[in-house]
Amino acid sequence: MHSLLLRYIKRFLMSLGALMLLATLLFIVGNFWVVASTARYIDDSFAECRPTDVAIVFGTSNWTRSGFRNPHFQARMRTSARLIADQRVSHLLISGDNRTQAYNEPRAMWRDLYRRGVPADQLTMDFAGFSTYDTLARARDVFQLDKALLVTQSWHLPRAVFIGRALGMDVTGCVAEEESAAGEWRLKIREWVARVATLGDLYIWGREPHFLGSPEPIELNASSNVGEVSRLPIGLDIYHYTVRSAQTSHEQAAVINQ
Repeated sequence: MHSLLLRYIKRFLMSLGALMLLATLLFIVGNFWVVASTARYIDDSFAECRPTDVAIVFGTSNWTRSGFRNPHFQARMRTSARLIADQRVSHLLISGDNRTQAYNEPRAMWRDLYRRGVPADQLTMDFAGFSTYDTLARARDVFQLDKALLVTQSWHLPRAVFIGRALGMDVTGCVAEEESAAGEWRLKIREWVARVATLGDLYIWGREPHFLGSPEPIELNASSNVGEVSRLPIGLDIYHYTVRSAQTSHEQAAVINQ
């Protein structure tokens, strides 16, 4: 009886070890695939960032949990403003999370970029960019973009570019001016895991964005060198659009102008 129990324990440990080895192998191969297949589409220095009509800027909180300004947010805003100032892009699609009234990434980005001198008519807010996947799926299906420059940190760009190209978009990456931040290693570890999860999203369980809505294309003026942009009105924050869709027009206008 004792020897039989030991045999079962041994088989269990061997099976567990084999599963852990397989998971580790998939983790390494998945990360290598995402990074290696996107490296040629990512420009590490600002001078190398490829001009295009529209840049997609990924949202993040303006503040860290410790109450300090988020250097990743500042780097993305600084790089995006430079892209406009240097006429490398004509328009910015700023996409982020706005699932509650108290948390509004696109609005914070809009205000920061406007203070940096980016004209309001060169900014479009996407209030339903709940994730990297959602931002890119909505850029393609809602804002009707098939080509864009992606702006975010170097450790985030491989996954963003991978998703964009998997969705059929011609995207390249522009690394936001890097600033070291306390606890950044946690973000990088989370990103390693997210890359593997992305492969599942794209090729196994067929992930769909949380919210699409009707198309609101960013219209480019073909007479411009890079792309003189006019845009259709965005309407409401996603929180109000989904949760309070029955509001009157007067109430909606009050919300968007807060």
